[in-house]
Amino acid sequence: MNMEDTTIKTPIKISQEAMKQLRNLVETNKVPDGYGLRVGVKGGGCSGFSYVLGFDERKDNDEMFTIDGMNVFMEKAHGIYLIGMEIDWVEGLNNRGFTFNNPNASETCGCGTSFNA
Repeated sequence: MNMEDTTIKTPIKISQEAMKQLRNLVETNKVPDGYGLRVGVKGGGCSGFSYVLGFDERKDNDEMFTIDGMNVFMEKAHGIYLIGMEIDWVEGLNNRGFTFNNPNASETCGCGTSFNA
């Protein structure tokens, strides 16, 4: 199967401020060409799942979509947990960093980085 055949419509959103921070990370960390933003979940965290956000190469079981010119990779199985989610960036006195606004989460922890579906 050709990986080009697995490009899908965007199941998540990334705010303009989060995209600005992601582009800054690409430049600052000299992320290699061909890498994209990996969005996913993994078991763990205080609520059952925690979010994965980083730069990576595309893998065979990934779906790919493009948001504002940035390639985004997500394992097919993670879509059920992430569809409709928005990644945002907050900068405040008590919190600074990426936030995950996930309509699929039935329960979240206080730190906002783990959830239960």
